[in-house]
Amino acid sequence: MKKRAKVRAIIACFGLVCCFTGFSARLAYLQVDQHEKFERLAAEKHVKKQPIFAERGEIRDVNGELLAANEPLSTVVADGSVIAAGKVEPGEIAPLLSDLLKIPEAELAKKLDTQRKYVVLKRSVPEADTAAITRRFEEFQSRTKKSIRGIFFEPDTRRVYPNNEVLCHVLGFMGQKRTDGGDGEETERTGVEGIERSMEKWLHGYDGFRYIERDRTGKEIVPYRGQERSARNGYNVRLTIDMRLQHIVETELEELYKKYRPEFTTAIMMDPKTGRILAMANRPCFDPNDLSRGQREIAPEKMKNCAVINIVEPGSVFKIVAVSAALNDKLVTLDTMIGCEGGRWNYGGKILKDHGSGDHPDLSVFDVVVHSSNIGSAKLGMKLGEQRFYEYVRNFGFGERTGINLPGEVAGIVHSPKSSGWNKLTLARMPMGQGVCVTPVQMVAAMSAIANGGKLMMPQIVDSVMDKEGMPIVHFDPVLLRQAVGAKAAGELRSALKDVVSKKGTAFAATIPGYTAGGKTGTAQIAKPGGGGYYDNRFVTSFVGFFPADDPQVVCLVMVDDAKAAENLNYGGLIAGPAFSRIGEQAARYLNIPPDAQPAPQAIAKLTKSDR
Repeated sequence: MKKRAKVRAIIACFGLVCCFTGFSARLAYLQVDQHEKFERLAAEKHVKKQPIFAERGEIRDVNGELLAANEPLSTVVADGSVIAAGKVEPGEIAPLLSDLLKIPEAELAKKLDTQRKYVVLKRSVPEADTAAITRRFEEFQSRTKKSIRGIFFEPDTRRVYPNNEVLCHVLGFMGQKRTDGGDGEETERTGVEGIERSMEKWLHGYDGFRYIERDRTGKEIVPYRGQERSARNGYNVRLTIDMRLQHIVETELEELYKKYRPEFTTAIMMDPKTGRILAMANRPCFDPNDLSRGQREIAPEKMKNCAVINIVEPGSVFKIVAVSAALNDKLVTLDTMIGCEGGRWNYGGKILKDHGSGDHPDLSVFDVVVHSSNIGSAKLGMKLGEQRFYEYVRNFGFGERTGINLPGEVAGIVHSPKSSGWNKLTLARMPMGQGVCVTPVQMVAAMSAIANGGKLMMPQIVDSVMDKEGMPIVHFDPVLLRQAVGAKAAGELRSALKDVVSKKGTAFAATIPGYTAGGKTGTAQIAKPGGGGYYDNRFVTSFVGFFPADDPQVVCLVMVDDAKAAENLNYGGLIAGPAFSRIGEQAARYLNIPPDAQPAPQAIAKLTKSDR
């Protein structure tokens, strides 16, 4: 018996030794060989890489007025693994969040019923709503004695535009883009239009991150916080826009839009010496705050920046190219007489008409400008010849983008003499602004070249990029693109353009009281779709001018597409000219430009067709 007992004891001990040896081997295997695997699994369970979002840079005007800023918000996030491990069911949490997050209960419960550790429930939640959620959770816990775990609030912001519709097309707005985060959520905002888009790399900044560890209830264990990289906030962008001038322009443009109900109307104000855009506005317009809040029912045509996107036949405004080119090549002087055929000229089987010059069969080059003679401009184009005239058109920047720092700019349409778009009538029509399509900003840049002595300056709308302390990171200096014409030719044309804004010219209504001004009217028939000719009673009317005339400080364009006006009033001098006058008078006072002329009499209320 004793021997058997001893054997059984030995066997039992041997078994225990084998058992503990197996456990030890297994423990060694797990602790050593599988250490990295289980460490990774533990990290995935409890350690999370938390993004630290960079704050987007602000946009300000040239004087520092805030144009685009950030409103503090929160992103509501759920950790499904923590919720699943808790005592509260997703179906109990969903009713507490549904109305505040504006998500149906069933959809919300489905989002919460997951093992995924990072689920975005709602972005851009106002601070008042996050406070309400917290109160509801506390009331739920007080009522049920159960704590809700796994719902977190991450800092977020929403872009806000304090001036609403003002400058909307220049500023643009924000949108969302998907990232490769693996959860299919939209996790990054980006600029969609305007400065928000063109200056995205400066405004956006770089997000940071930190590794955090949570306990079984989902709370962060702060002493175990791991690697961290701080976010680099976006830089601030300062524009060349002066909001005082912008408000002047916007107010006048709004009145034009209400009065004439056009397809669109545009105004641009520019410093001709530097190319800096002082104001830019369009109608129709929109409120970028609506898009920031997720209201996306805005019509696409309201979001177009017509100043850089729309192309139109410019009409008589384009005559500055042919006249300055002929003067520059010394083919004519201002006193050279041009035969204007009594106001009707049969060329290439088509009748080219002048309006109001029938009493002047011959006009000097000076009066061709003042009276806006179509025939005179065409004959100047012919003196230049096809190739030379085309070269001057391109010298003035037509047919290419100006380079302004705004997205979506188009080049316009300029046919070369060697292309199929050029025919035997082109040289007679393009000098008067037909058969060529330009953008408003191209027209402003071209007139600025006449105003500043022939220099084509690149339009600039961004002044500088600055850090949070206001120190400049990048400054955008004036850029001379080329010498379009010589200073002498530009000065001679400028003297003729002064008389356009007088009782002798087509733009007496553009007179600025107390200041000399110069400029050119444009009244272009709107082309029918598909090359079917032109509408008889639909026009793009415009005026682009400068002041003071002898030392221009400001160039301003006003353009109205398809104004609903009486036929005898639908001319650039009568539609756009008065708006230029009112804008110029207010701008001159604000800029403290000394008066250089006696106050002019008020423009007559109704002019004849000669004011085309």
